[in-house]
Amino acid sequence: MVHPSPLNQLPADLPIPLDDGASNHLIGMQIPPLSLPATNGTSINLAEIKGRVVLYCYPMTGQPNVALPDGWDHIPGARGCTPQSCSFRDHYQELLNLGAEVMGLSVQSTQYQQEMANRLHLPFLILSDSHYKFQKALNIPTFVAAGMTLLKRVTIIANNGVIEAVHYPIFPSDSDPTWVLNYLRSSFSAK
Repeated sequence: MVHPSPLNQLPADLPIPLDDGASNHLIGMQIPPLSLPATNGTSINLAEIKGRVVLYCYPMTGQPNVALPDGWDHIPGARGCTPQSCSFRDHYQELLNLGAEVMGLSVQSTQYQQEMANRLHLPFLILSDSHYKFQKALNIPTFVAAGMTLLKRVTIIANNGVIEAVHYPIFPSDSDPTWVLNYLRSSFSAK
C-alpha cells in the first residue's frame, strides 16, 4: 500500500499548459536507436521493441522531504509527475491487456529514478535521458527551472519503432493513462 503524501496530491490552482505545437512534429517519426539506462540496471533501445510502447516523458519527480524548485507550482505542466506515474501504475495491467508496454522517461539519473520507482512500487521501467540524446533526436520540448533543463510532459505511443500518437499538453497529469487507454481502445475497434 502506497501512503498518500503531498507529492501524490495536485494543488487545485495549478496553471493549465497551453498547446504550443511543440510536439506536432513527432507523429510519424522513427524512435531513435539509442540505448538508455533503465531502473532495473539494463539498457533499453526503444527502437528495437516490437509492438506498442507507451513512453511518458515527464519533467522530474519530487522526493520526500526535499523542496521542489522555487516557483514549481507556477510553471504550467511542471507539477504532477508522481500522480502521473502512480496513475500509469494503477492502469498498467489494462494497458498490457491492450498490447502496450509502458515506460517513463526523464532526465534525472537512474539512481534518482530508482528511488522513486521503488517508493511508488512501479511495475514498469523508467529510462534516464540524462545526456539529452533522446530529447535532442526527437526535439522533445523542454523548459528551464532552477537552472535545470527539463522535459515538458508529453506521452508518445510508438508501434514497431514509429510514433503513431502523441498526447500533449497533458493536464491534469494523472489523466494521461485514461487518454492512452481511450486511444488504444479506439485503434483496436478501428481494425
